[in-house]
Amino acid sequence: MYASLLRTPGDWFADFEQLQDRLDEMLGLRGSTTSSIRAIGRAGAFPALNVGTGPEAVEIYALAAGIDPKSIDVSVEKGLLAIAGERQPLSSKGSEERSVYANERFSGRFRRVVALPDDADPARVEASYRNGVLKIVVPKRESSKPRQIQVKSEA
Repeated sequence: MYASLLRTPGDWFADFEQLQDRLDEMLGLRGSTTSSIRAIGRAGAFPALNVGTGPEAVEIYALAAGIDPKSIDVSVEKGLLAIAGERQPLSSKGSEERSVYANERFSGRFRRVVALPDDADPARVEASYRNGVLKIVVPKRESSKPRQIQVKSEA
């Protein structure tokens, strides 16, 4: 018997769900459960980012293995921190007889942008690269940090 005649009408919903999953994957929406307006990028974007904030600074870690630190450009403008650069493809010198059938490593130009909170001080940004991880520290403004006010006695 034909496979299409064996399907039940309930399978249509499974087909639509599969179609929705494929569209979400193509549009980069898969795995995105954040509801914050400052949510970071889409799943699978390069480099992957970890962003956190503490009482003293905002810290951004970009997982960027295999990139020459000199080719990374970090800039801040109008409350947006941008990380840009290029990852060179792996060279296959002396392998004319080989053909690639799977290439999951990202290569090419990239750009990621992170919206900084209002209390971040873009004039004091520091960036360092070690063991394939780009660490960016954006200190918070002194005026936004909590401070103790002394109460004076008027006697």
